[in-house]
Amino acid sequence: MVLMQCSVSRPADSVEGRLEVLDRLFRLPLLGYVAKSHVGTHVTAEDIVQEAFTRAWRYLGEHQDVPPEQLRPWLYTVARRLVIDAHRAKKARPTEVALEETGTGTGTETGTGTDDVITALEHAETLRSALLKLSPDHRYVMIELYLRDRPAEEIAARLGVPVGTVRSRSHYAKRALRGYLAD
Repeated sequence: MVLMQCSVSRPADSVEGRLEVLDRLFRLPLLGYVAKSHVGTHVTAEDIVQEAFTRAWRYLGEHQDVPPEQLRPWLYTVARRLVIDAHRAKKARPTEVALEETGTGTGTETGTGTDDVITALEHAETLRSALLKLSPDHRYVMIELYLRDRPAEEIAARLGVPVGTVRSRSHYAKRALRGYLAD
């Protein structure tokens, strides 16, 4: 059986005609290029390619004198930038987790995720209260060392004290915190 493809005849110099040429020449290789860039699923790769061709359509409308055969470098640059944007967007949002992976997909569980959040908040509040009981010098050192992850040398320079003083304050602050948290 022979399948006949029905196509609308478009003038080769129209934007749509030039876009068809671009599509025929570069869609599949571009899709392979994008898929190899680890953007996620095949659907995501297709979306990126589609966006690249949407931009190409706009570009072809504004640049009538550029033959589509010469747009390969431009098209790949657009796709590469879209891939970079997709990677950045993926990093900017939290990791997506399916309900089956969390163990809450059946609806029979009691919602342990909420309990974990509440427990974490309670621990954070207990730690905050204990930190407030420390002297200002000890509290500053603990916050800088452990919450802001600054090196002792940098903290010493900020305070204008020797590094040993920062380490000593850290030692005594941790000991005091252990006592406050044990209560």
